[in-house]
Amino acid sequence: MSTASFANRDQIRAGFSRAMSHMYQQEVPLYGTLMELVAETNEGVFKHSPQVLDSLNKTGEIERLDMERHGAIRVGTPLELATLARLFAVMGMQPVGYYDLTPAGVPVHSTAFRAVHEDSLQVSPFRVFTSLLRLELIDNAALRAFAEQVLAKRSIFTPRVLELIEQSERDGGLNQADADEFIEQALETFRWHNTATVSLAEYQQLLAQHRLIADVVAFRGPHINHLTPRTLDIDTVQSNMPLRGITPKAVVEGPPRRQHPILLRQTSFKALQEPITFVGQGANESGSHSARFGEIEQRGAALTPKGRALYDQLLNTAREQLGEFPNEANAVRYAELLEAVFKDFPDDLQAMRQQGLAYFRYLPTDKGIAARSSELPLKDLEALIEAGHIDFEPLVYEDFLPVSAAGIFQSNLGDDAQSHYNASSNQQQFQHDLGRETINELQLYADTQRRSLLECSNQLRVPPLV
Repeated sequence: MSTASFANRDQIRAGFSRAMSHMYQQEVPLYGTLMELVAETNEGVFKHSPQVLDSLNKTGEIERLDMERHGAIRVGTPLELATLARLFAVMGMQPVGYYDLTPAGVPVHSTAFRAVHEDSLQVSPFRVFTSLLRLELIDNAALRAFAEQVLAKRSIFTPRVLELIEQSERDGGLNQADADEFIEQALETFRWHNTATVSLAEYQQLLAQHRLIADVVAFRGPHINHLTPRTLDIDTVQSNMPLRGITPKAVVEGPPRRQHPILLRQTSFKALQEPITFVGQGANESGSHSARFGEIEQRGAALTPKGRALYDQLLNTAREQLGEFPNEANAVRYAELLEAVFKDFPDDLQAMRQQGLAYFRYLPTDKGIAARSSELPLKDLEALIEAGHIDFEPLVYEDFLPVSAAGIFQSNLGDDAQSHYNASSNQQQFQHDLGRETINELQLYADTQRRSLLECSNQLRVPPLV
């Protein structure tokens, strides 16, 4: 079959993202309220900060803002993880980054499935933070064996979606009709199920070991546990959530508020208490489960290894000074500590660029293009920028932060879910279970920056810029 007859993988991903958003809004109506709040907040930013709108227009990111989402799921076995990798590949999504959450007391390690090229990200930036339960961390041998037995019996994929995955791998893609069916079938893996695969007593045993273990093991499928729209002002969203009847978590995860945001800031509302029918449940018995919640994110500049090292250092300093896990009681003090400590991270794009703290997209200006035929063209990047021939904008951070992810997990699982594990990071085992290596996200940003410089060189007719 000719590749010309295949549906575009980026468009399949965009279609899946829309279908997922529609399904989740039906399952969790508050998600629709969050979407309205984010849209209103973003419009307010454009009205009061036109330079933000100008920046988004220059980079083309205005086109992706309204459709930007990330989701999160948790799976229980290596086979589930490996099959998800194959499913996401149909949509042009690859595993980027490795995240070990055990130091924060969460018994999973994770990756993020997403597009990896800037052109594909512009079509659809949809990403899914995907976590694999580390069953070896269940210290109760009998309970660990029980969990393994329950997980081994389930199949979280429809037979038809498995056929379509194999067809795509064999043929090199799917035609539009099959792509539409693929979206419909793949959606079933992420759908909520209000019936458990274990009894209430067994669920409570799993819950006592760790709330997340119960969430992964006790159900027919992984169910998407949140979908996250992108806001341009998370502090406004945080303060306005209560006006919509939504109680936000006490602490916005990530760096403090800045004029030029960096990395990722996240907030959420508490997980819903949802009724569940357990195996063998009597007519007069009832049970519930907390898993799904609402989350909102604000994305800033992607940091270089140097910038990330500085960020980690400053974040650790603030947390050490706080002396305890950030929570409602110490939220104000923690925010003050963050703001004070992060004064050591430049809040100026030019300084961030010149100090090598962040990655940037470089753009030739109209002035630069008009001057490219001059007899003595400028050839040095700094000189071209100073002359106004090249402009620059920070690359959006497309990935996640382990400490922030753990903070969101803990907030929604409950403070009593905090555990301590004597386990080390195991990226090699994760990649073995995944069936391939994860991609280094920093290299992706470096490649995007390099391609933008090459495009500037081509358009301005100067030697390759570095």
